[in-house]
Amino acid sequence: MSVAVISFGVFAASQVGTPGPANMALLATGARFGFRAALPFVAGVALGKQLIIWPIGFGLMELAETVPGLFDALKWVSAAYICWLAWKVANLRLDPKRDAVTQPPGFAAGLLVHPLNPKAWAMIVAGFTNFVTPSTPALQATATIAICLLAAQAVFHPIWTYAGDQIAQTVAGKPAERYLMRTLAALTVASVLYVVL
Repeated sequence: MSVAVISFGVFAASQVGTPGPANMALLATGARFGFRAALPFVAGVALGKQLIIWPIGFGLMELAETVPGLFDALKWVSAAYICWLAWKVANLRLDPKRDAVTQPPGFAAGLLVHPLNPKAWAMIVAGFTNFVTPSTPALQATATIAICLLAAQAVFHPIWTYAGDQIAQTVAGKPAERYLMRTLAALTVASVLYVVL
């Protein structure tokens, strides 16, 4: 009756640290608004994953078995939303002066990123199905998955945001800027299609 904590920790780090819709949103937010201004968004993104973990841990997977079409529909709606965000990223222009006219996305906006992120759903479901012994109590399994993922996010999400900030200082206002933003958008769409298909 346990969770394979070390194995899941490695899995969580590999999933949270690699490109995906959330990390692309963090990179773009750091690039557009700067590291410090993006921190409330970073906190929202990190805690937003908890909105998926706990319901899955306490029985949402059983609902998936009784209403299989529900999760397919959610998957496609989520993919469409992330692609829409990618389109916005592709058309963003970085502001090296970072004026106060445009407000950065805040904590509440960050909370929505993972519930609408197919990669997040896939990694959490994989965590429960591959690293938790079936007889493990739901509270123990869910708390372990939640803590491991939050720890990985506390490390990697600020790194992605800071990387965006540093990239912006290098390419803002230059011809490379347009190509960078389009590349970030393309990576976001590719990561969603990889998970969905």
